[in-house]
Amino acid sequence: MRLASKLGRAVLVSPDGERCIDVAKASSGRFGPAALTAYDEWDAFTAWAANAALDYATDGEPLLLEEVEAPSPTPRQVFAIGLNYRSHADESGFAYPEEPPTFTKFVSSFSGPVTELRLPNDTVDWEVELVAVIGRTAQGVAAADAWDHVAGLTVGQDFSERTLQLTGPAPQFSLGKSYPGFAPQGPWLVTPDELDDPTDLELTCTLNGEQVQGGSTEQMIFSVAELVHRLSAVTTLMPGDVIFTGTPAGVGGGRTPKWFLKPGDVVVSTIEGIGSLSQTCVSA
Repeated sequence: MRLASKLGRAVLVSPDGERCIDVAKASSGRFGPAALTAYDEWDAFTAWAANAALDYATDGEPLLLEEVEAPSPTPRQVFAIGLNYRSHADESGFAYPEEPPTFTKFVSSFSGPVTELRLPNDTVDWEVELVAVIGRTAQGVAAADAWDHVAGLTVGQDFSERTLQLTGPAPQFSLGKSYPGFAPQGPWLVTPDELDDPTDLELTCTLNGEQVQGGSTEQMIFSVAELVHRLSAVTTLMPGDVIFTGTPAGVGGGRTPKWFLKPGDVVVSTIEGIGSLSQTCVSA
C-alpha cells in the first residue's frame, strides 16, 4: 500500500504512482481527511484498505507531486539520528556511536517531494535518509517486534545549515536542520510488505545529475528495528511519529574542499522501491 498526503488530505496511491483516491471519500468519512487519522487507527485503516474495492482508473484523480506533502505531515514527535552509517562517521571524524545520537527536526521544516529550497546562506548541506513512520504505539518494544510498529517507509532529505548546526559551545543540531523546507519527504509512504527487503534498500543523492551519495540501509549501525527498540525504551513512540534514520557518506561538509548548495542546484534523493524527491535551490 502507498499512502500520501495531498493538499492536507490522505490519499491512497496507485501502484504506478500516477493516480490517487481520496481516503475520506472512499471510506465514507471513516478515515481522513487528515493523514494522521489513518496512523491513529492503523490496524482498522489497513484492514479497510485491503478490502476496499478501489478502482484508480475510474474513481481516482491524477497525482501531482507538487501538491503532495510529507506522508505524515503533522507528527506528534520527530526523531533524527546522527552518525548512523560508519562511512559517514568516518568522513565526519567521529567514533562509531554506542547509542543512537538523537535530535529533532521541527515540524515547520517539513515539505513535500517536489519543492523549492530557500538557502538561508552559503553553508547548506545535503543528507539523503530513509524515514520510518510509526503505525502503532511503541513503548519498551523489543527489536524482534519492532517492525510490527512501523507503518511504512519513505524518502527523506535532512538538509543542514552547517554554520548554525556547529555553533558552540553546544551545537545547535535541531535548529540548524529546521529551516523551512529542510525536511522534504515522500513522495509517499510504502508499507514494508511492498518491499522485497525493507532492511536493505539502495539510497542515492545526486546534485545536478552527479551522484554525491550512495549506499544501502543494510549498512546502518542501528537498523530501523534497533532504533524503534532503543527509542521506545526511553520515550513512547506514537502513531504518525517520524524517524529520520541517518545518512551515508558523501555530504558536502565532509569533502575537501567543502561543497555546499547554491541557487540553481537541483538535489534528487532516491530510495529503491519507494521513489524520489527533487529540490531546486533558490536564494532566500
